[in-house]
Amino acid sequence: MSIHIVALGNEGDAFHQDNRPSGLIRTYLGRSPLVSGDESSLLLNATGTVARPVFTEYQASAFGNVKLVVHDCPVWDIFDSDWYTSRNLIGGADIIVIKYNVNDKFSFHEVKDNYIPVIKRALNSVPVIIAAVGTRQNEELPCTCPLCTSDRGSCVSTTEGIQLAKELGATYLELHSLDDFYIGKYFGGVLEYFMIQALNQKTSEKMKKRKMSSSFHGIRPPQLEQPEKMPVLKAEASHYNSDLNNLLFCCQCVDVVFYNPDLRKVVEAHKIVLCAVSHVFMLLFNVKSPADIQDSSIIRTTQDLFAINRDTAFPGASQESSGNPPLRVVVKDALFCSCLADILRFIYSGAFQWEELEEDIRKKLKDSGDVSNVIEKVKCILKTPGKINCLRNCKTYQARKPLWFYNTSLKFFLNKPMLADVVFEIQGTTVPAHRAILVARCEVMAAMFNGNYMEAKSVLIPVYGISKETFLSFLEYLYTDSCCPAGIFQAMCLLICAEMYQVSRLQHICELFIITQLQSMPSRELASMNLDIVDLLKKAKFHHSDCLSTWLLHFIATNYLIFSQKPEFQDLSVEERSFVEKHRWPSNMYLKQLAEYRKYIHSRKCRCLVM
Repeated sequence: MSIHIVALGNEGDAFHQDNRPSGLIRTYLGRSPLVSGDESSLLLNATGTVARPVFTEYQASAFGNVKLVVHDCPVWDIFDSDWYTSRNLIGGADIIVIKYNVNDKFSFHEVKDNYIPVIKRALNSVPVIIAAVGTRQNEELPCTCPLCTSDRGSCVSTTEGIQLAKELGATYLELHSLDDFYIGKYFGGVLEYFMIQALNQKTSEKMKKRKMSSSFHGIRPPQLEQPEKMPVLKAEASHYNSDLNNLLFCCQCVDVVFYNPDLRKVVEAHKIVLCAVSHVFMLLFNVKSPADIQDSSIIRTTQDLFAINRDTAFPGASQESSGNPPLRVVVKDALFCSCLADILRFIYSGAFQWEELEEDIRKKLKDSGDVSNVIEKVKCILKTPGKINCLRNCKTYQARKPLWFYNTSLKFFLNKPMLADVVFEIQGTTVPAHRAILVARCEVMAAMFNGNYMEAKSVLIPVYGISKETFLSFLEYLYTDSCCPAGIFQAMCLLICAEMYQVSRLQHICELFIITQLQSMPSRELASMNLDIVDLLKKAKFHHSDCLSTWLLHFIATNYLIFSQKPEFQDLSVEERSFVEKHRWPSNMYLKQLAEYRKYIHSRKCRCLVM
């Protein structure tokens, strides 16, 4: 492998020709540790070469075994005398070096006006180095007399050199002398960098040619195409907040009624929702005792605001149902009671829209002091026991609190008998629950508890065809809007339960969980797992999980070599089998080409050249 360098221009001083040192190129070749050969041998090579009279040719070895050929042309008249040779040499150059003396403006203009236009026409992504050699004379003289001015005008400025380099996209160097520093480290470092780049490019091109030449001999290895993209499963948006917010307006499963001090009905509500956000209501409805709360401010707020009325002589008590009538709560504070409907709407919507609550209260209470008093009582209701009231700054609380926090507080009542008004009997065990949450979150249960069904009047409701663990996971989703199945099998059982009760978002969550689990399995685990993927596909189809069934068919086709070896693969229907064969990866065509290529490789007689 060889590197061709073309050097153009004269770096000698026109006014001191007798005392000028050796040329730039010959000095570098004689002193560089990476170039083998001394100055005498280089000089013999230069003088002994007559094949190209236009250029002085230097030959040496660089980097051990790389042939370095340098063609140097210092005079334009010689360069222009043999245009064919000059053009071919520039066209075949790996690196071009342009050099001039900073004290010889004639050499600079010769480079700029003659060499540069030729190089621009022939330049093809070849690196160019512009070397300005020498120290400028009279550069630091402050004198402005005509003699000094004329001397200064004969020098080539740095700006002119940089401008010339910009025109070519070249690297500009200033070499004040041809000593070891400027030649070996400065000029030599840049030149050797471009030499290495040229070697890398030639090696890359050589490898490409070798690959192309080898591809024409014999059979090329087959190209494995990419598998088809799997269907994208879109998740359904949560409607958890709207479900519980609508519970306040539908008036279903009401178990508490608030009255004003005059014993007139104000608004109906649900104990489970109120207790999920406030320890005041927990204390009022005996979910917790004062000893459990241990906060005097919460106890005082409960006693000052509310009173439970169990008097049989209460107005309207005779019309109440004999089964389990709603609890009657009298609101002692008249101002607070007048805003209670807005306060409950604020609580049911997630207790975070403080500005809207304050605006609604201002519409009813004109006095700003009354408005502040009611707002402070709402903050006391939402206060956490044992902590300083953190709701003083409503805007800070609104930004810091999540959009809905029943999903954590309602979990406190999951599978607990507190405030429970329905009990499910599953596999010989009982699971307590709350009708209000079930009705708000599940349309099937809303119809079951409010229609002409046996479950509407019964407290104990049997559940068949579902395990206790699956049903508890189902209730966990209804209470918290989230679930985390233990594995693919439990996720499929939960999906069946969600389809039974028509909770579509839970179905999508289970589908996404199954898909994520299968996608994360490596091929070795897929081959050894005991899960029947075809049975999973049939269950997904039977329970109308179209997204999952479509994805599973693509998954089987993409992992055809694994699942086609399993016995359950034969249980696919004719239509499913046809789909899998059509979309299988790798394809039959690729496997045939691979077999032919392997046969060709094994049929070649490879003999060791050494032995």
